[in-house]
Amino acid sequence: MLPGAPWLAAHKSMLTTNQPRKISLYGNDYVLWKDGAGEVHALPNACPHMGAMLSEGWCEAAGDSNSRVVCPFHALGFDSRGCTVLPGSDRQTLPQLEPLELIVQGDFVWSYGGYEPKVPIPGVLGAIAADYTFIGHTADCTVATDLLTMLLNMHDYNHQNGTHRDLFRIAEVQFHQFVDRGHESHAYYAMPTAPYALGEKLRRPDLFLLPGTIEAHLENHFPSLVIFHGESPLGKLVQCHLFVPEAENRTRTYILLFGLAKHPAFNLLGRSYLNFGKVVVDQDADILGKIYPNSPQKIKLNNEVGMDWVKRNFASFPAVVEPNFSKDSATAPAPAPSSPR
Repeated sequence: MLPGAPWLAAHKSMLTTNQPRKISLYGNDYVLWKDGAGEVHALPNACPHMGAMLSEGWCEAAGDSNSRVVCPFHALGFDSRGCTVLPGSDRQTLPQLEPLELIVQGDFVWSYGGYEPKVPIPGVLGAIAADYTFIGHTADCTVATDLLTMLLNMHDYNHQNGTHRDLFRIAEVQFHQFVDRGHESHAYYAMPTAPYALGEKLRRPDLFLLPGTIEAHLENHFPSLVIFHGESPLGKLVQCHLFVPEAENRTRTYILLFGLAKHPAFNLLGRSYLNFGKVVVDQDADILGKIYPNSPQKIKLNNEVGMDWVKRNFASFPAVVEPNFSKDSATAPAPAPSSPR
């Protein structure tokens, strides 16, 4: 599960003030909550008294804007240090729970899951947040698969016209270019789609947003982030897919969506774009549940370069080793910069 990698536990918009929620990382469960001042805290989720899930409890005020998480079993409240006050006492205990270290950068809540950092937190999300408007989050779910399998699926550029044929009606994948920069890479390909009839579009107006050819630019930051850059006459979209290893055979994924409007109508379509992103995640989760995990791969398709990139980085983590998988076609676009503009 690549200990030493940074994982995005949450975007602050995913946390309701003073409402605890459970997250999992490396086989451990934690309770995460945001206090009235916007500060985010995390403790092990098992109450040290009798093991009740703190995420099933509530939060209560603890001076000014601070708050503590309260166990639903015996109403013991724990502050961000893991201290509590026992019934019949007016004194705080020593820490009974060890907080999970969080690195908060703007609205992004990162964690190394208690391990020594081996690779830095990618700065690209901060750059995106500075240049684009945050639209929302979607498709936060747990998939019953290991991290490597999840990442191989996300970097399998040949599965678009199979797994994602429904709704998007992708007819083929025309691969153009792969740029290998170690733990960062960029993939460019085009996906012509079969058209919808006018009557279908009138019944579902959101289908008017689907282009005749989807021009894909995927910006990848190993291991936790895949960014889809898209553009339409109405505006630019940046769809960020996040991955978190909850346990050995359980991986969490979700989407953060950012946009830059060229036309006022763009801002009215955020929900439609979020729905399209959820369809992608649902389709990926569905196909991952229909794969025999131990079946040997006897056939290799063209353009599995993204999967090779994942396998190399997974095997050599945290180091980056040769080979370099960069490749071009005659119609390849110019390489993208490492941060969006």
